[in-house]
Amino acid sequence: MKIGFIGLGQMGKAIAGRLVGAGHTVRVWNRSPEPVKQLVAQGAQAAARPADVAQAEVLVTMLANDDATRSVIIDQGVLAAASPGLIHLNLATISVALAQELAALHRERNLGYVAAPVFGRPEVAAEGKLNIVAAGDPASLERVQPLLSVIGQKTWPVGDRPEGANVVKIAGNFMIASAIETMGEAVALTRAHGVSAGEFLNILTNTLFASRTYQLYGGMIAEEKYKPAGFEAPLALKDIRLALSAADERSVPMPFASVLRDGLMELISMGGSEDDWAALAKVAARRAGLSS
Repeated sequence: MKIGFIGLGQMGKAIAGRLVGAGHTVRVWNRSPEPVKQLVAQGAQAAARPADVAQAEVLVTMLANDDATRSVIIDQGVLAAASPGLIHLNLATISVALAQELAALHRERNLGYVAAPVFGRPEVAAEGKLNIVAAGDPASLERVQPLLSVIGQKTWPVGDRPEGANVVKIAGNFMIASAIETMGEAVALTRAHGVSAGEFLNILTNTLFASRTYQLYGGMIAEEKYKPAGFEAPLALKDIRLALSAADERSVPMPFASVLRDGLMELISMGGSEDDWAALAKVAARRAGLSS
């Protein structure tokens, strides 16, 4: 399949690499050139500008936030340059409002649009084991499913409205951040009473909370190892703000989301902008008067 790919951060680079490795023709663009060079070395083609990659059967985008998505996809003429019948597969976590806007813009141009945000860290993406939440026109989703099968272990369809997939992803990231915050506060409590983080989390993540999320982030908290980040604190803050915005739109109270927003802001103010979001535990330790 002829694929255009925009956005080669840690996740995007791993996903694009999977598509190249599966034998697809992949033309890539990224704001910084180094990831492009790495993908070209694997067999991808480089594009000089974003609009060039829209001459494809499927355009895949993995951009950091709403501003980046709007700037590249809308303002730099990507949609205007799209091949007839192109399907845009957007893997990024964006706001509900932008998802709705993009869906409308694609309908106006008779282009397909599938929102397919992913759950998983870069190392999971490199193994093709992401979980993908997908929503959009069923025919478009069927056409891109072979690509989703290359990058993910399972696709979870949630209807024909693209914003539905983004709501699921935003809510899911809220739950992960909540788990991290809960572990951070619980560790602060047990440490204050002389029980180490490792001892406590070893018990809880192998009994009551024996799941990948708790074990992964619990291990990072126990070891206080927050670099290199799989998901940096500013990106987590962006997603919590998206949750609050979506909640405000429908008058849904989310008091704990406000706690998470404030904690992430505090973490970043402490110099943690390059830390993994698991470093929320450092904020809990600081509040308790404990060194992290």
